[in-house]
This record gives sequence, structure tokens and C-alpha cells, in this order.
Amino acid sequence: MSSVSLELQKAVFQTLSADGVLTGLLGGSRIYNDVPRGAALPYVTFGESTVRDWSTGSDEGHEHLLTISVWSRANGEREVHQILAAVEAALDDAALTVAGARLVNLRHEFSEIRRDTDGETLRGLMRLRAVTEAA
Repeated sequence: MSSVSLELQKAVFQTLSADGVLTGLLGGSRIYNDVPRGAALPYVTFGESTVRDWSTGSDEGHEHLLTISVWSRANGEREVHQILAAVEAALDDAALTVAGARLVNLRHEFSEIRRDTDGETLRGLMRLRAVTEAA
């Protein structure tokens, strides 16, 4: 994975951590790459990411697919829907600063909600697509 991908993830993390609506819904800055043991729900995690070459004949570029998950044990799906909406509002078409690259666009591709195999935990899944060019 390219270092641009890591810098993009850092920019996404900073944007989500600074979003008052999202942190209010989470009860704090509960946005993790690795979830601490005993972390209180709800929280947001970074999941799978994919980077593809998106270069042209003259310019270097990458397509990034980012997965963000929302975890909750609230009754019903309302909390997960609200958190997913806050993440989308913070990131869809956002003009993030990515070190070493220029963000061409960042778009929400899809969201879904599933019940985890434990029968109690709900997982909201969101995929975002970003395109970056060399700075």
C-alpha cells in the first residue's frame, strides 16, 4: 500500500475526530484503527482498504477504497444510521489535505447495516472511494 494511502487515512481520521456531530453521537472521540480492550460502544473503526494505480500517461495517481465500520449495541438501527450519516456528511466530497498528494475527490459509495454473529452487536459498513494525484 502506498504512503499516500496512509496519509489519506490520517486526513480522514483528523476530519472525523474534529467533527462535533460525530463525536457527540459517539460520546467522545471513539474512532479507532485498533480498538482498545474494553472500549465503550458505539465506536467507529477503519477497516479494509484497497489502493489501485490510477495513473495517466503523464500523471501518477491512485484510486483508494476505504472501509469504515460503526459498531453499536443500541436497540434497533437508529444509532447506527445516525452515525453513518454523520460520517458521510463529514467525508463525502470533503476537501481534505493529504500530505504528498492532491485529493481529486472523495465520495460515499455505499452503506449497509448488519447484525453481528453475536446477535447483539450491529455493524454499519461504509465504503468510500477517493482519487489522489501526485502533489
